[in-house]
Amino acid sequence: MSEQNPSPAEFNRQVIDEFRANGGRVGGMFEGVSLVLLTTTGARTGRLRTDPAVYARDGDRILVFASNAGGPKHPDWYHNMLADPRLTVEVGTDDGRVERYVVTAESLHGTERDRLYQEQCERARAFTAYQAATTRIIPVVALRRTDLTDPARTRAIGEFLLRVHGELREGLATLLDDVDDHPAAPGVAAPTLGPRLATHCLTFCTALHGHHTNEDGAFTDFERQFPELAPALAQLRREHATVARTVTSIETLVAELTTPRTDRDVHKLRAELASLTADLEAHFAREEERLLPALFGGTH
Repeated sequence: MSEQNPSPAEFNRQVIDEFRANGGRVGGMFEGVSLVLLTTTGARTGRLRTDPAVYARDGDRILVFASNAGGPKHPDWYHNMLADPRLTVEVGTDDGRVERYVVTAESLHGTERDRLYQEQCERARAFTAYQAATTRIIPVVALRRTDLTDPARTRAIGEFLLRVHGELREGLATLLDDVDDHPAAPGVAAPTLGPRLATHCLTFCTALHGHHTNEDGAFTDFERQFPELAPALAQLRREHATVARTVTSIETLVAELTTPRTDRDVHKLRAELASLTADLEAHFAREEERLLPALFGGTH
């Protein structure tokens, strides 16, 4: 594919890179267009996916339109939102920054959807053409920022955090047991990882990466509501980066161990998982110690 005709994935990547490098502004065909980056969790893969989309403001909500340029199918990000309505957005600010935070998605219907889509058509005539080009009703999705002023909401976030930490701890312990059961004598090259074990490794890494990416977005709102937590949140972000490097190393080892070569052994994978276990346990404990008192209103 030539530079003049990039693939859709490469075109999206170019838009995303330009957006992040220029405070949410993009040139070319998107010059002057209000764009938002949507990071959703893949409904089938569980992997994070980032897509640029046109948006409009509606009070305290962001509206996005699943037009797919008038294509016959809804875009993948819309299906991902239906499966998991919690996602991260990135928007440009007036002072040239890109702000990142977590939102909850709601697909709108009936007269509200019709009114808001018509308003978008009046702002941008291309959306009239998009609807005319397809028999599907183009969805309108409202994205609402997390409200941390509601004690019931912050408590629910705290409970969710504890539940996810428990699931990740359990998943990592099971993964360590699976690797320990993998046939390999000390110092002897191991056979390739079985498909189940390889899939389990990558599934865990994907879930952990997704959790920390969403947390990084949520920390923006934590800082606004609980400014005293800013130093702790900065440390937790740094720990996310450290964990991400270990996860990348694990993913590389898993890829190598699924290839039949005699110079690879499973012991490196065990060592990386042991390092990840130690880092994660310290990170989870610190996160719970610093965040839960604020989220539970001092009652936890």
